[in-house]
Amino acid sequence: MKIIIINGPNLNLLGVREKSIYGQTDFETSLNNLRRAYPQLQLDYYQSNIEGELVNKLHETGFSYHGIIFNAGAYTHTSVALRDAISAITTPVVEVHISNILTRESFRHASIIGPACRGSIMGFGMDSYRLGIESFLMKG
Repeated sequence: MKIIIINGPNLNLLGVREKSIYGQTDFETSLNNLRRAYPQLQLDYYQSNIEGELVNKLHETGFSYHGIIFNAGAYTHTSVALRDAISAITTPVVEVHISNILTRESFRHASIIGPACRGSIMGFGMDSYRLGIESFLMKG
């Protein structure tokens, strides 16, 4: 099974930025832990701070992967282009957030991409990514 994790803007700074919200672990460490926990998966990763590059990656992987775990970061709340890209592809997408966006600033409460996704996971820290993987491994 092929799954890709796609991270949006500022998530390249995990482990450095706002540790009280995002924790102290960098994403590379978390990704290595996930790969060790799920050796049966081809687990790929992509990160960009640029909206159009994220659209391109969704198009590139959205017809050949079994699942996409997508943390669009701030674009979650603003990007019609990302929502349209998710709607255009056949690979199911699970929206993931490290923090609980519903407990943060009011402008973060709405997800533009969420309705185009298979489901949403938020508020479990870096474990949100593991839960995203598990959602693709569940039967039914």
